[in-house]
Amino acid sequence: MTNGIPANGRAKDDVLTQLETFRANDVPWREGKAFGYVFDARHEALDAGKRAYLAFMSENGLDPTSFPSLLRLENEVVRMCATHVHGGAEVVGNFTSGGTESILLAMKSARDWAKKHRPELYADGRRPEVLAPITAHAAFHKAAAYLELEMRTFDVDADTCRASAATARAALTDRTLVLVGSAPSYAYGVIDDIAGLAALAVEKNLWMHVDACMGGVVLPFMEKNGEEVAPFDFRVPGVWSLSMDLHKYGYCPKGASVVLYRDKSLRKHQIYACSEWAGYTIVNATVQSTKSGGPLAGAWATMQCMGEDSYLRITREVRDATQRFVEGIAAIPGLRVISRPDMTLIAFTSDDVHVFHLPDLMKKRGWYIQPTLGTKQKSAAPLREHVHLSVTAANVPHVDRFLADLRACVDEARAIPKDTTAEEVAFMASHIDPAQLDDAAFEKLLSFAGMTGAGVPESTAGINLILQALDPALRKAILIHYLNDLFQ
Repeated sequence: MTNGIPANGRAKDDVLTQLETFRANDVPWREGKAFGYVFDARHEALDAGKRAYLAFMSENGLDPTSFPSLLRLENEVVRMCATHVHGGAEVVGNFTSGGTESILLAMKSARDWAKKHRPELYADGRRPEVLAPITAHAAFHKAAAYLELEMRTFDVDADTCRASAATARAALTDRTLVLVGSAPSYAYGVIDDIAGLAALAVEKNLWMHVDACMGGVVLPFMEKNGEEVAPFDFRVPGVWSLSMDLHKYGYCPKGASVVLYRDKSLRKHQIYACSEWAGYTIVNATVQSTKSGGPLAGAWATMQCMGEDSYLRITREVRDATQRFVEGIAAIPGLRVISRPDMTLIAFTSDDVHVFHLPDLMKKRGWYIQPTLGTKQKSAAPLREHVHLSVTAANVPHVDRFLADLRACVDEARAIPKDTTAEEVAFMASHIDPAQLDDAAFEKLLSFAGMTGAGVPESTAGINLILQALDPALRKAILIHYLNDLFQ
């Protein structure tokens, strides 16, 4: 690790060669063996997106009047997206850096809308609530924390993992402002009852947000391919805002998402302006002020180059591969798919072996799959710990090889003896107040768990087994300590 800016500039080729070596331990997405984080269409459009990204990298999205090219690109990208999810001419939106920013902006808009239209939510010094299924993305919790909103969750059916309007109704309070549904949820790949939730939102005058970050691009193409898709978009009365990522199944360069609103009167609450300082005029549609035009140009170019024909073809191929993955996983003794996916995301678990060993074993064979902790619910059965797969075009050629390796890894996992470290660490940690966790206590926990320092671990099974055994509040405190040490 360098300690400062080099005293003398280095040769370009030397710098770029060294930079390439830094990738040695990254997720192997270029081989099509990663099931998360990177979405690869294996299409020439990706090259067009990269070239457009570089061409507009230095253009600044801070002021659309100075760079009208970016204004045009944003309006065209937003219109393509709004039309795709059945929004009429009145639907508006903005380009953002990702799903988290899109969700944060929608929650900011809802909060400021409430100050004008539902001031009773702020009576007595209390804060409005965001009501979401336990399966909703963590970005809603993050937005609530940033925006000083209360976050409330409600249970989902443990078999289908789908949120219902009836359960949401029972969880409503007189402080509920936002109702959230996922299309689909990231962890389980199923679409919530958006129509039922939106009808409840209309009845109770709630802001209804649909998190379609994963499905906003794919689901309409599935429908055009002849599949039956539960209604989730602006065709559903009561849906006021929708988030939709383009750097996932839109296969655009990273840093590409949109947030959409049913009309301008709702989007107006998203915009921030400052006239109290002595500098240039500040008015921002999104969280960022200065921002590169690269991701926007890359998204526009990718979508133009892909076209509906390529998206439809790739959607068919990925859906077919997803079905083969589901059937193949279900055929492996000891594994079961938790809920039949509505799209291209798969969650599977085991009642025979501990699934946290599988990502480590598969990594040795060159695959990246994502371990996911289980979640307790208030009254419904808990959601099981599982392995997550986001199936993309790059994974399509590898179905048979993946399933053969997974079957072999399940057999290997059966031979791993039970380790009581997680229970022992959890018992020791039960005496720690999460609010009082300091560096010394954190180091002691790491040592007891057999870890020295908070580096990037070679294996994660033991860590995840420990995290699964801990109280969520302590788990959160430990993760914060870990990341605080990881970044220097």
